[in-house]
Order: sequence, then structure tokens, then C-alpha cells
Amino acid sequence: MAGCNNLAKGTAIGAAGGAVLGAIVGKVAGNTAVGAAIGTAVGAGTGALIGKHMDKVKAEAEAVKNAQVETVTDANGLQAVKLTFDSGILFATNKATLNANSKAALDQCATLLKNNADCDIAIYGHTDNTGSDAINNPLSVNRAKAVNSYLLGKGVSSSQIRTVDGQGSTNPVADNSTAAGRQQNRRVEIYMYASQAMIQAAEAGTLK
Repeated sequence: MAGCNNLAKGTAIGAAGGAVLGAIVGKVAGNTAVGAAIGTAVGAGTGALIGKHMDKVKAEAEAVKNAQVETVTDANGLQAVKLTFDSGILFATNKATLNANSKAALDQCATLLKNNADCDIAIYGHTDNTGSDAINNPLSVNRAKAVNSYLLGKGVSSSQIRTVDGQGSTNPVADNSTAAGRQQNRRVEIYMYASQAMIQAAEAGTLK
């Protein structure tokens, strides 16, 4: 479906059976199975409306400083938006305290999340494979928690943020044998995906 916008992809995904795809879409979303627990397949019309809505969310997200923004698929087969921050932008090496320079980007991110309160949020920290799991696993968790705490302090609702976790070095997106690859793997990801309320609004035809 390369070249399609989210409306077209949402229609195709909904027609394919929605939640039935949940078992295979985790890898598409970076091995992170984000998605509201709805328990039933999502129809084509619902998928199309959510896809169109997520087009707008993505367009707004692209204004966030230092964030790589892309469309992914959640565990219900619905379009979601992922923002990725290089951890070097947010943190000093091996630290989980936010840099002063990171806060402008996270201020923009907080505004984005508040403007889209019908999106549920998942925050994941990741590391490269340098060092042991005993170091990497808690570091990735603590970095996700630091981002979460900052966003909450900027007025994002705690009920909107559904997951805050770290995956250590278990989910690389690049080759850990190169310096450039390790830099890509050191990151914090923020997923914006359809909440149950958004799905219900789409099913009712009221989602804009």
C-alpha cells in the first residue's frame, strides 16, 4: 500500500478484518503491540475514518522539533502515529535526566498529545546492545518514565498515557555493529493510537 494515504490504508485494513491482523502487526509497529483492547474486528468504514483522522494527527506531529514521525499499524490493524526521539537529543550518555535542550521538543509534544486527547499513548525507551541487560533494561525504563513525567507535568492526562516501559536492547531498528546503527537504536518512541472512544466514534460515524 505504498503511496496510499491513511484513509485508503484504513479502508483496506478494515476490510481485511481489523483485529484479526493483531497477531502479525506487532513487527510493523516496531515489535510493540500498541492498541486499545476492543476484542472485535474493526470494519472497513471504521478503519477508513480512523485512517483519515490519523492523517491529521500525523500532519500536526510533523511540527514537533527533533521527532521522526511515521505511520505504523496498531494491534487492531488501525493506523497509528509514532514519534521517535534520538535519546542523545533527550539525555546525556547513560543518564535518564532530561537535557535542558530537549524540553522545547517535549513541550511541543505535550501540546500535540493534549490537542489529540482521543488518542491513547504508549511510551517506550530503547538502548543499543553496548553493556549488559542489567544496565540497559532499567536505563530504558527510566528514560521512558522521565519523558512520561515531563509530559504529565505539562498537562497531559495520566489516563491518556496507557503504557510507559523500556525494552532495553531487545528491539533494535538498525545494526548494532556500527556507531550509526547504535545511535539509531538509542531512542524513545511515543505512539499515538486509536483509543476505544475514538473507535466507538468512528463506528458511530461521528469521528472527524
